[in-house]
Amino acid sequence: MVPLPNRWLTCCWIEYQGAAVLIDCGEGTQIALKQAGLKPARLELLLITHFHADHVSGLPGLLLTLANSARTEPLTIAGPPGLKRIVAALTIIAPRLPYPIEIIELDRQSPEKLENSGLTITALPLRHGIVCFGYRVELFRKPVFNPEKAAALDIPVRKYKMLHAGESVTLDDGRTILPQQVLDGERKPISVCYFTDTKPFPQMADFARNVDLLISEGMYYDEEMREKIEEKNHMLYSDSAHIAVKCGAKRLWLTHYSPALERPKDGIRVAERLFNGAIAAKDGEWLTIEE
Repeated sequence: MVPLPNRWLTCCWIEYQGAAVLIDCGEGTQIALKQAGLKPARLELLLITHFHADHVSGLPGLLLTLANSARTEPLTIAGPPGLKRIVAALTIIAPRLPYPIEIIELDRQSPEKLENSGLTITALPLRHGIVCFGYRVELFRKPVFNPEKAAALDIPVRKYKMLHAGESVTLDDGRTILPQQVLDGERKPISVCYFTDTKPFPQMADFARNVDLLISEGMYYDEEMREKIEEKNHMLYSDSAHIAVKCGAKRLWLTHYSPALERPKDGIRVAERLFNGAIAAKDGEWLTIEE
């Protein structure tokens, strides 16, 4: 809930082909992004999980950083009901931005899907005492294009892109080529799921089913903190590890530590005993998912 000398507050940057989605915007987010070598100008969509200060208090600074980079393209911000009021309050100190802000308030019970630069974002209502969403970000990829099949059919190279995009093409000799004649089948979407500020419940595993990367909170690793954690609607390392196992996640990153937890890696074995390869994530942690 407070930044530490070597640890900023909550934010998660997801980038694809030059466009970016940011989940949450805690205090100092614009500095954390700069330290990680990221380019805030690529940001197209900001997702807010909920309105506690450690998840939104960095918004004015980030918006002003974007303004100072000569941004004119719109920025979309999506989150729980009441988002317009929260953004209006936070931007009192950033009243003249050179770009428009488009706000989407998601339904608290059945939040709609969002689309952004080829990504599909779905939200899950969590259990935190106030309206809070978990997010799943998925990249649905084109089937594999087979140039050998295309060459065997004497298809000009200039037609490849259209076929890969799922369009039929007509050749100069009158033949019509269908995409399935040169494609090798569908590819599994790439997916990232993000949970913070909630107590665990069964639907979380269903929502994160077969995700490539699960990013999930671990306020503490000591099971002796169980009663305190349950009172505040948060999770321990073991809770996130159990979800990762149940959903079949390929990777697990722990995050959103208590400020009292100065050395999160000290307790990583608690999660590793349940989910092999669990990581106690740190500022600047990054991963390229390509499979």
